[in-house]
Amino acid sequence: MISAEKLQLYFKIFRGLSLVDLQSIYHLVQKRQLAVGEIFIQTDSLQRKMAYIRKGLIRAYTINEKGDEITMMLRWEDQFVASPDAIIRDQPSRYQYEALEPTELLQIDYDGLQEVLKKNPSYEQVRRHFLLKMLGESLDKVESFILLNPEERYLEFINKKTDIVNRVPDKYIAHILGITPVSLSRIRRRIAGRSIN
Repeated sequence: MISAEKLQLYFKIFRGLSLVDLQSIYHLVQKRQLAVGEIFIQTDSLQRKMAYIRKGLIRAYTINEKGDEITMMLRWEDQFVASPDAIIRDQPSRYQYEALEPTELLQIDYDGLQEVLKKNPSYEQVRRHFLLKMLGESLDKVESFILLNPEERYLEFINKKTDIVNRVPDKYIAHILGITPVSLSRIRRRIAGRSIN
């Protein structure tokens, strides 16, 4: 039996589905806990899994030719996390997905979900919603690099999650913004200076 709390959460995640619809997907969902530093998706993995983050923070990163870790993405509460490489491109993940905090996920195997969707075409909206959300986030990131300067990108980023600056090292935020940690410090000083005046 699904608890009322879980039902409410699943209705939020799988918008538009009925209770009967949810019950056919429920058996695919696994609750998973990640410790700090635990890997959700390994680099070069073909695992096609996705998860809804109930609590915590996950970082996707790669290692460049110099051996430096470059943070590509952060995901936090009420967001989905998955490897676009594995799910959209059907290729090994280029990034490692690591928990930065104790993290609680609701995980689902994408291929298992696909099988349920094939048997129930009315569920296509769930898959479409998820894929369009991934695509939209990618387009938003590209547009922000073209249309916004680094300070505007920083303000946009922290407006999405105001407490993120207290939860993540500055170098991770700088990587996501495409700037150095020194440039990030300068931006913060400028913003602080304007708010004092």
